[in-house]
Amino acid sequence: MSCELVYLTSTPAVPIEYRPLTKGALTTVAFLEKIGFIETEEQEQARLAQAPEGSQNHYLSTRPVTIAEWPKDMLVELPWEPPRTNQSYCVVVVPIEFREDALPEGVEEEPLPRKRHSGSWMCAVVFSDHPSYPVGGFRIDVPAAEIARSRKVDLASGLASS
Repeated sequence: MSCELVYLTSTPAVPIEYRPLTKGALTTVAFLEKIGFIETEEQEQARLAQAPEGSQNHYLSTRPVTIAEWPKDMLVELPWEPPRTNQSYCVVVVPIEFREDALPEGVEEEPLPRKRHSGSWMCAVVFSDHPSYPVGGFRIDVPAAEIARSRKVDLASGLASS
């Protein structure tokens, strides 16, 4: 059974719950997109693409969303390859704590449509060949949009092949 994140609070990226997907469920992300409550994938991609070329957000706009579920405690390989970096790196993290984006001063609630993958995750680095991101308790903040465009690491498959 697959599950989908449901956004129904004034805090845009903090899920109230996971609900099993059922045919015709009114609280699915597709429904919230349809009524304009959250961005569509296309709107998110266009928003990220507005960032300057060469920036992280512009790079992320070129990548598909590959992780739809809430990533807390999941092994995730970040997309660190050219053109984002000068060479490919393998950096695997575990998202530990979600942090929502701060609203601008004087703004009480995010305008509609709400950002699809807003906020960031405080992550523990569990594997890295990047010289600036060592393993062993090192923590990094990773935008939720980057986590959503990363690759889930299946430890069982990796152990079986070695």
